[in-house]
Amino acid sequence: MIITQRWLGTATAMLLVATMISTVPSGAHAAPANDVTIAVQHRLLEEAAVAAGQGARAAGPADTRVTVTRRDGRAWAFGTAVLVAPQEEGLYPSGWIFVARHQRGDWQVAFEGEATFAELTAAAPASVVPRQEMAAFTAPGTLAANGDFRTGMRLPFTVGQSWTLRGGPHGWSGSPRPFSSIDLQGGDQRVLAVRAGTAYTMCKGWIRVIHDRGYATDYYHLWNNINVDGASVSAGTYLGDTGTDITCGGSASSRHVHLGLRQNSAYVAIATHNLGKWVPREGSTAYEGSALHGSKRVYVGGALYNYGALGFTQGIVDSNGGTSISRRSGPGTGYGVVGSLADGATASIACSSNGTSLTGRWGASTLWNKLTDGSWVPDAYLYTGSASQVNGSC
Repeated sequence: MIITQRWLGTATAMLLVATMISTVPSGAHAAPANDVTIAVQHRLLEEAAVAAGQGARAAGPADTRVTVTRRDGRAWAFGTAVLVAPQEEGLYPSGWIFVARHQRGDWQVAFEGEATFAELTAAAPASVVPRQEMAAFTAPGTLAANGDFRTGMRLPFTVGQSWTLRGGPHGWSGSPRPFSSIDLQGGDQRVLAVRAGTAYTMCKGWIRVIHDRGYATDYYHLWNNINVDGASVSAGTYLGDTGTDITCGGSASSRHVHLGLRQNSAYVAIATHNLGKWVPREGSTAYEGSALHGSKRVYVGGALYNYGALGFTQGIVDSNGGTSISRRSGPGTGYGVVGSLADGATASIACSSNGTSLTGRWGASTLWNKLTDGSWVPDAYLYTGSASQVNGSC
């Protein structure tokens, strides 16, 4: 259960783009005005004009990283586009996957998350956007605002290992909300994909994996990261090692992975979602906070054991401070006790029905869940990631 400083002005950005060709070093050839790289840089500088929290200095062409990974003649292009951040604490790069089409002497550039991105990926030839990738880009998302925080994700390291929660929920760029990210370190240093998806190298040290249900995860500061362009990965696929890489900006004082959660092409609050059967919780400020596994709470500096992913029809017993909850023969406290479940145990749900109202950590609920063994437990004492039924009505 669950209840639910700007870089530069637009005029400056336009001026920078207009002067890009004239500032090519001596001996180099300026790209033609209709070159796709310049068109994407133009879009990046437009984004810089409205991007908050990226530092006081102005962004220019040197602060962009455009990698064209696929072309189809002169008509189509696909790749990654990154705005590099200053190498300062609390600052991180911004990046997008892009698709572009050349028509009537101009490039139409669309970044992931824009309506035109879905339109262009659907129209692009398979040599530029293979059909399996197009499905990932156009699949309907699941909005967290609807009260469904299920991710099906594990923690980004080997199941059975324990890593340190180096930094609690904070923004992708430090203090700015949403607090989409956590920092993890330790173990064997091998960073793994939290769920199956389609992976892209955004820049050195930074991998993005696009998952189902509108989710994506970002992994930053990696050493030895894999070089991928739309590769299919499974949960547990090696992405790189924890590191201190800041090629595209930011800072890192010790080896770790900066893990960011995205949904529907934007960073979203990681708190209340589940990762490896832990539920991150925000603190009073960025980088504080904790993580819950049942009633067990681990604060920053503590160890998180990777239990693996929580299934979409499973829940974690949260006795709200107790050691166990009772299993009953029906959906209510008037039914007989037939056993118990320990705090932190994983319960598999067959279906749900209404019964006695109880209040747990996440609020009051009349919902009761019938488990696959035939017994019943109150949803008020079960974290599923949703305030609603997760496997239909009984």
